[in-house]
Amino acid sequence: MKLLAIDTALSSCAAAVLNFENGEETLVAQSEDLGRGHAERIMSMVSGVMAESSTTFNGLDRIVVNVGPGSFTGLRIGLSIARGFGLVLGKPVVPVTTLTAIAAEVLVHPANDRPLLVALDARRDEVYCQSFTPQATPLGEAKVSTVKDLAHDLPDNTLLAGSAALAIAKTAGIDTEAVRSEAAHANIEFVARLGLNAPVPQKAPMPLYLRPPDAKPQEKGRVIRQ
Repeated sequence: MKLLAIDTALSSCAAAVLNFENGEETLVAQSEDLGRGHAERIMSMVSGVMAESSTTFNGLDRIVVNVGPGSFTGLRIGLSIARGFGLVLGKPVVPVTTLTAIAAEVLVHPANDRPLLVALDARRDEVYCQSFTPQATPLGEAKVSTVKDLAHDLPDNTLLAGSAALAIAKTAGIDTEAVRSEAAHANIEFVARLGLNAPVPQKAPMPLYLRPPDAKPQEKGRVIRQ
């Protein structure tokens, strides 16, 4: 199995080629924390990892893309490129979520026996969040909440990860030892690894939007922001 992974969901812009053959894994990746400018950078990253890994596009078995949650613009960029490759190459496009990739990285050690809450700062006093078992299996759907509500309802012995993790721990009054990661975005390595064994969807992947866009339609030549 050889795949191309793409992530433009949040501030990070990343691409990777993962080759898994005869039980051995080879990963070539590039990642930059850009904030903006993903559209101008992602294609050169794709070209870079393809060249460095000596991979041809026809040699790919699938395309993996981070579908969010994340910024509206970033998600559209990554999905458009992934779908384009999939259509031209006739290869399946497989979705991976930001929250699942962060959970997979935190819970990579099998000795862990504590559940995990991944929470990302979504601005406007909100967070994107999802809970996982010690084996990184989702417990319910991803959702939007607040630090205060998550801290109030936090189950005992729960680990925390994500850019809102420390705020939740402090608000809940628990030991910050529970915070295992303050990652603000997914690691492309784990986006690729999750995409390796993820089932191929019957329909084209869609962005994981957990709330309406910040910008409303134009009115008299202006964009009205909430």
